[in-house]
Amino acid sequence: MKELVFHRLLLPACERHADKVGFHDGDRHGTFADHADRVLRLADALGRELGVRRGDRFAVMAGNGRPFLELYHAGFLGAGIVNPLNLRLSPRELAFVLADSGTKVVFTDVFFAGLVEAARADTEVEQVVLVGDGDVPHDVDYDDLVAAGESVVPPEPDEDDPVVLMYTGGTTGLPKGVLVDQRAELLNLYHVAVAVGLDDDRVYLHQTPMFHAASMPGVLGVPGSGGISVFVPFFDPGPVLDLIERYSVNITLMVPTMLAMVLDHETFRPERVASLRSLVYGAAPMPAGLLRRVMETLPDLDLFQGYGMTESSTVLTFLSPKDHRRGGDVLQSAGRPLYGVSLRIEDEECTVLPPGRRGEVCAQGGNFMREYWRRPKETSEVFRHGWYHTGDAGYLDEQGYLYLVDRVKDMIVTGGENVYSIEVENAISTHPAVDQVAVIGIPHDLWGEAVHAIVVPVAGARVTAEEILGHARQTIAGYKVPKSVEFRTEPLPLSGALKPLKRELRKPYWEGHERQVH
Repeated sequence: MKELVFHRLLLPACERHADKVGFHDGDRHGTFADHADRVLRLADALGRELGVRRGDRFAVMAGNGRPFLELYHAGFLGAGIVNPLNLRLSPRELAFVLADSGTKVVFTDVFFAGLVEAARADTEVEQVVLVGDGDVPHDVDYDDLVAAGESVVPPEPDEDDPVVLMYTGGTTGLPKGVLVDQRAELLNLYHVAVAVGLDDDRVYLHQTPMFHAASMPGVLGVPGSGGISVFVPFFDPGPVLDLIERYSVNITLMVPTMLAMVLDHETFRPERVASLRSLVYGAAPMPAGLLRRVMETLPDLDLFQGYGMTESSTVLTFLSPKDHRRGGDVLQSAGRPLYGVSLRIEDEECTVLPPGRRGEVCAQGGNFMREYWRRPKETSEVFRHGWYHTGDAGYLDEQGYLYLVDRVKDMIVTGGENVYSIEVENAISTHPAVDQVAVIGIPHDLWGEAVHAIVVPVAGARVTAEEILGHARQTIAGYKVPKSVEFRTEPLPLSGALKPLKRELRKPYWEGHERQVH
């Protein structure tokens, strides 16, 4: 029997909770009955008005909001394959993604319409749909499109029908399209639901960018379980605190950078987030100092750390609230695999390593992508021997906890010794004067690479390089201690998912040099 399709989740929830107000987007509020009607009309109009068929790709480049959610849901009901676009794409990258995906319809808002228009000439895009108001180039108005559709339930897709084409961040070269089907996305959602718990009393704040894979459990699972969805268009700690208070938000997802910005905001007080029961964090390494601060400031909050990637539809492991409260070395781990996920560690020859040995993290599960779009060679390479090769370096302990030590490409080899940047960042982040830190390898004539720390101090704090290095020496070996420290007053450059862009930090140092990726 066909079960792992979105029809079986969303439509019953909308029927059960028809009169419940479940969607708060600025001054727009909607019931589940409203949502079902709009999504069904949108799904119909995509085909009837715009010619999008099942298997065609339609792109979305917009801030968070109810329309973005409606577009996801229409796609998941079989209207087409959703291509959510990273908001930090350069014009060249955007044109490449639109052309590579064969996208003919793009939904955008006033903030990104100009960028879409500039990239359009080099693509097959035929229609641009404007979400919201604005005097910007477009062909169709979003609300007019929804009104033109009929509220009819489309035929159910098959479990193996592709539903999302999500392009990775393009850390090396141009972005790669990750094609995911209904079965993988729904399995991933159920994995998360078992670990975190999703039911109709959840009030979820969408504050991570909705184009990002980490947002998918909130996009699918919260409405699918009858929970309430609250939206902030773009992350801003002030409005985030306001929305948590106004709607008694009790669950949300944040990356560490966002969490630090909320705690540092001038209006933050623990009582403003008293409604929060659960906080999921991930998508980037959590500095040890920041984690300690969160646990001390909000001791009753259930913390979940998630680890995964776009290719796994989001999540492979969770570190549970029980693990967080137990404390100790386990706080340095990414937790254990979710039900249905298997992990192992391999060396460069694909030999499986025993507990405690470091190598590449490899995974299996039903929640993985079908393929890299139009890249069979790269798909085959990443799934060699039947296991997905993550590109992350780490190890498993005897109890099955995963410890990540670095991205393979971010590992620093200095004088023949491997230095993992995350370990050094954790050592430095516990200094009270450090707000942000990134550790990279820079060219060195003798050692090949030298460990270099880039530090953004806490506002108003004074700290010297000698103090930073002395603090690091207390917890890490001498060869791992940075050879140089650079201070910046501006925040570190971040990706669209708010992760530090180490490739941008490395770039000025490696001009004219060839860096070996280990």
